[in-house]
Amino acid sequence: MWQGVIPAVTTKFTEDGALDFKEMERCYGLQVDAGVDGLIACGSLGEGPMLSHDERLDVLKAIQQATKGKPAILTIAEAATYQSCKLAERAAKAGASGLMVVPSMVYHTNRDETLTALRAVADAADLPVMIYSNRIGYRVDVTNDMLLELSEDKRFVAVKESSDDIRRTTEAVHLLKGKMAVFTGVDNYAFEALAVGAVGWIAGLVTAFPRETVAIYRLMMAKRYDEALAIYQWFRPLLDLDVSTYLVQNIKLAEALEIGTNERVRLPRKPLSGEQRAKVEATVRKAIATRPALPALG
Repeated sequence: MWQGVIPAVTTKFTEDGALDFKEMERCYGLQVDAGVDGLIACGSLGEGPMLSHDERLDVLKAIQQATKGKPAILTIAEAATYQSCKLAERAAKAGASGLMVVPSMVYHTNRDETLTALRAVADAADLPVMIYSNRIGYRVDVTNDMLLELSEDKRFVAVKESSDDIRRTTEAVHLLKGKMAVFTGVDNYAFEALAVGAVGWIAGLVTAFPRETVAIYRLMMAKRYDEALAIYQWFRPLLDLDVSTYLVQNIKLAEALEIGTNERVRLPRKPLSGEQRAKVEATVRKAIATRPALPALG
């Protein structure tokens, strides 16, 4: 159902901390113009937990206006299942294409609790669901056998696999074939995940470098591996910025340097400073100065 490059977009703020819809329209338009296959609002990179439900639905509207009929997906990431269900219901009424659902952000559920919570959100919205499996970031592990069980419900259409273990991605592709689409959610092993059969990439650095991200994906799907690898090897130092506690600040700084946007974040986050900022800026500027020419994609 879903496949391809689907950016987890950043949320843009004005100087006084409000949502900056004009800048979101511009930045999301760059993604769509580069050929991405949909957009995801209010994930970890989109600072979703820092936004009210009303604000998240407003960002959903912004991506709906940008996607031109491609999937516009809202992230559901709450501490309590009832909050997840309320937001899911509102997303469905607002016309979301589907949901990306994170297990409880605070209480670390066991297997039965995790399955029950995910099913409750699916019931509340009755929309296609991508499960966000990230045992490192959120400590709740949605294992491959759990995904296989959930796939019996056809509303569970995809998984964003972010366990940081390529062996698990390989297993998921084999186990879930024909049942659930496997996306990689880890920027700096996207090449490896696509090589073993993942059909999509929930990308982060794509928000600053959309053309390069789309090129890697399309070359991989065309089995033009050497050409994809050449771009990926250039991209790797940038992709490493996604695998960090400071991924939001890292990527917003990359966006500011590459596409001329702002790097405002919502407290308690603050923009990078000092040596940390200098290191990230040097990485981004070096990549911009050495970017490869992209091959024709057909």
